[in-house]
Amino acid sequence: MSLIISKEQCVGCTLCVKACPFGALFMDNKKAVVRAEQCTLCGACVEACKFQAITLKREKSAAADTESKGVWVFCEQKRGVVQSVAFELLGKGRELADKLGCELCGVVLGHDIETRAIDIIHRGADTVYVVDHPHLKNFADDAYTQILVRLIKKYKPEVVLCGATSIGRSLISRVAVKIHTGLTADCTGLDIDPHKKILLQTRPAFGGNIMATIITPNHRPQMATVRHKVMKEAARDSSRNGQIIKEVFEKDIYASRTKILDIIEEISSTVNIAEADIIVSGGRGMKGPENFKILEELAAALNGAVGSSRAAVDAGWIPYSHQVGQTGKTVCPGIYIACGISGQIQHLVGMQSSKTIIAINNDPSAPIFQIASYGIVGDLFEVVPLLTKTLAAKLKK
Repeated sequence: MSLIISKEQCVGCTLCVKACPFGALFMDNKKAVVRAEQCTLCGACVEACKFQAITLKREKSAAADTESKGVWVFCEQKRGVVQSVAFELLGKGRELADKLGCELCGVVLGHDIETRAIDIIHRGADTVYVVDHPHLKNFADDAYTQILVRLIKKYKPEVVLCGATSIGRSLISRVAVKIHTGLTADCTGLDIDPHKKILLQTRPAFGGNIMATIITPNHRPQMATVRHKVMKEAARDSSRNGQIIKEVFEKDIYASRTKILDIIEEISSTVNIAEADIIVSGGRGMKGPENFKILEELAAALNGAVGSSRAAVDAGWIPYSHQVGQTGKTVCPGIYIACGISGQIQHLVGMQSSKTIIAINNDPSAPIFQIASYGIVGDLFEVVPLLTKTLAAKLKK
């Protein structure tokens, strides 16, 4: 949309200037003028103007553009390896593409990455767009943004999906702004409206207290970032065939205002909870940082990782890297053991996709028991050490 002020109808009353909450309007020769860089198109000035001198003009809806077709997945890579979140999106993308009756396409940017395109095809993509250049070896905001914008404008996809990772969040928001479309962040569910054939994007809202379904009816592509580990990876089918399209751009497009000097991998003695198949998590019921030792012992016996609720992190009992939930990491392990965690919705959205959930809590009415596969009502300081001793003995045999 754009804001239009009629010089003929404007009488210089200044009502619009007073009504603008962003200071985007000012008077020049007794006529209202808009500072485009400050205007948010909120419409407050339109309502305030009694002389109908101000209008919001809606540009032609991109939804009517019949050329927009195809579901795209941005396949994030690090050091030449396509990340697992891309395979999760390809699984969901295949489902969405089938419902829309269109192609599923992967997009991968990097260096010496063309050979990885076949992996994306084996995971369900019909077409893979590859941009291979030395300057794309590591993620760079400027170059990646410009290239993805060019590809979208050229091929006009209907849906673009990206992982809600540090790279995905940085990249896709920039792209959405440049192509003037909407973006729904941190989705936990995606579907297609069977009647309108538009993307239904579901995410937690109001602090995780409700689940909101958001649509983008008037612009294309429809764009969303999706949390890691909330969807199942697409199964590999090595018999699948597809098309690989290699795109080449002029040298200037790879330029970046920043330069990466070095990348240092995080060093940790514990298992990464996002990739762990078994997670033992503690919450407020742990009562103190020293008590997390019993969870570490159980996790070690199971070759798993230690997680936590936000309450334990906020109390300073355990580092943020262990936090599971809406403001932490989303996990999908085979077994999730919740110890002293009540089960508020903010925590549940981060682990409810776990295959088996075991809850240990001395409160039988704790919400965690409503989603638990198995529940143990009791003192975790008695139950957890007993579990560790029993399981360690069994696993040694």
